[in-house]
Amino acid sequence: MLTTALVAVSFLGWKTFGLPFAPFDIFDWIVRLLPGGVVTFAIDASVGISRLFGVTDIGAAAKAGDQLLAIAGVLATGAASGAVLFAVLSTSDEPARLFGGILGAMLGGLALLAERRLGRLPPDSMAPAVWVGVTFLAWGIGVGDAFDRIRAARFNENRRLLLASAFMTVIAVIAGRRKQGVVGTRWSDGHALPNAASTVKPVAGTRAEFTPVEDFYRVDTNTRAPSIDRERFRLDVGGLVDRQRSIPISDRYALEPTHVFATLSCISNPPGGNLISTTLWSGASLAGLLPALGVAPSATHLKLTSADGFFEVVSLATVRADERVMLAYAWDGVPLPIEHGFPLRLFVPDLYGMKQPKWVVRMEAISQWEPGYWVQRGWDREGRVVPTATVDTVVRRVDSAEVGGIAYAGSHGVAKVEVQVDGGEWRTAELRAPLSELSWVIWRATLPPGKRYTARVVVSSRA
Repeated sequence: MLTTALVAVSFLGWKTFGLPFAPFDIFDWIVRLLPGGVVTFAIDASVGISRLFGVTDIGAAAKAGDQLLAIAGVLATGAASGAVLFAVLSTSDEPARLFGGILGAMLGGLALLAERRLGRLPPDSMAPAVWVGVTFLAWGIGVGDAFDRIRAARFNENRRLLLASAFMTVIAVIAGRRKQGVVGTRWSDGHALPNAASTVKPVAGTRAEFTPVEDFYRVDTNTRAPSIDRERFRLDVGGLVDRQRSIPISDRYALEPTHVFATLSCISNPPGGNLISTTLWSGASLAGLLPALGVAPSATHLKLTSADGFFEVVSLATVRADERVMLAYAWDGVPLPIEHGFPLRLFVPDLYGMKQPKWVVRMEAISQWEPGYWVQRGWDREGRVVPTATVDTVVRRVDSAEVGGIAYAGSHGVAKVEVQVDGGEWRTAELRAPLSELSWVIWRATLPPGKRYTARVVVSSRA
């Protein structure tokens, strides 16, 4: 009960005042220490379990699973530590509160180490570090006090202590259940999609052609998004440039914005999975930004680092060849939600999400390629999207079936989608005009009735 209260109060401090939530941060730190193969196995297992149980929102389920594991880990550690403390104290007459405080300080020190290694303790404020230390210290003293009450047979007082802990837990969870909504007027609220006149309509049950911001898939290395101070944020630029500089958030709008309808997919998205979404991206083109940064001729790549320590490298040749490579700051005309990378995230056409950092806080010009976060852990070096077609829905009629879904091939373009019934001949589907050459394509087909429908994509020759 005391450990549950510790978790709940820490949760309340995070949601109310933006203070560290130690259970999530300790979990994130441990995950970063694990070998890449272990993390990959865990991700694949999470996706597989979600599909086995018919979970539709795989990303949300995986994130919830990580969060539950983080909280369960702290609860188990607290319970086990308390049990060990009780066993030790039962053999002596030493004051339990003192030893409980020492135990709490030790666990608090471990939590502070995790916060420091993750870079989540701001250099200009002691409040977050004090918060972490005090909450664990109070927990330890509370455990010691509970032992003293038990030893003195003051069970009624102990019961009141546990009931107070339960009450604190309930209040903290209720008060902390605040959801952050999307701020501003969305572009889609007042505009028709660019392919609205297309005569090919989606089959009922096909996923939304334009993904609402709140439904955009989320996969990243964090159980909670890093805290970004809007007023104090600066994009640090360094490396092989004419001078080091720190760009305030207001300057992101200095250039003419680039807008593009584009699909983004996770490299772990299984066939038919929902770790893929489409929206209107807006941001500052890196090609237009380079002249102002004074990048040296010897520079060949840009290294972008996130607030959570994630990093990736993009070649300057790619940046200069495609103005759609951007530091995105808005989706559907509204600022990026914090969970999806506020205030800046990288967008590069044709690459999986593993190559596109969120929460970008530093950009360095470097003279050679370096492996990014996931590449260091054994993932694909290039991270280029593989063409895919998905069957989303089958509407059965008396003597036929309406089948529909999506096909995606990046900027290569979808030339054709073919569908077969029960392993029979391939039949060509109708294609709806795409939102852009970077977005998925909605397809539909009228087919004979059957048990199994399979789709495949034929890529056009456009590079």
